[in-house]
Amino acid sequence: MNYDVIGDIHGCFDELLDLIEQLGYQFENGLPVHPEGRKLAFVGDAMDRGPKSLDVLQLLFAMQDAGILYYSPGNHCNKLYRFFKGNPVELLHGLEMTVAEWRQLEQGAQQQFRNRFIRFYEELPLYHRLHDDLIVVHAGLRQDMIGLPLSRRIITFALYGEITGKYHPDGRPVRGNWARSYQGKPWIVYGHTPVATPYFKNRTVNIDTGCVFGGPLTALRFPEMEIFQVPSTQAYQPDRFHQCD
Repeated sequence: MNYDVIGDIHGCFDELLDLIEQLGYQFENGLPVHPEGRKLAFVGDAMDRGPKSLDVLQLLFAMQDAGILYYSPGNHCNKLYRFFKGNPVELLHGLEMTVAEWRQLEQGAQQQFRNRFIRFYEELPLYHRLHDDLIVVHAGLRQDMIGLPLSRRIITFALYGEITGKYHPDGRPVRGNWARSYQGKPWIVYGHTPVATPYFKNRTVNIDTGCVFGGPLTALRFPEMEIFQVPSTQAYQPDRFHQCD
């Protein structure tokens, strides 16, 4: 089976629909279907920061119900899950926008959405191995982690990438570039860290091109390794993009 892997959406629902259409999918009964049998996959962080997080999630819920969802959860997914479970989390970094959308629902719909998201998250694998040579994960996966039983170390890496413990002056975390030393055989397709253009390094590709920060929304067609993009409707914020070496 062949796949089209979509980068971090962050509530950019209109751009997501445009990209799905550009990739050749048609909606049948509310679900994206490709005439050649291709499947969509996602590197996570569907919500937060953008204007239509609930619309994105409702589409993903429908795909999950239909058994056609290949979605790897990200750190924003994890934080929304913890919020809905009643854990103390700060409404920052875009979570406040998703929660504001949710609170605009009537009370019964709020409870229904909350319960559905909890089930959505709990049914997701940490990462997808879709081919022998394709892994879709949110922030990354070192070759020595592939196939091992999940541990806190692996979960943290998949959700947050290589954490250095240091921070930029604006408060953003300084992240290590794990892809530079990746020597695994499977391609790792991931996101999490916005880059101006898709970042290819060894057998890894970062396709988070910061749609919510004004960059394009990107998809990688696999195994063809073709890039598809649609422009963002959001304001461009150049300081949000990571410079890769």
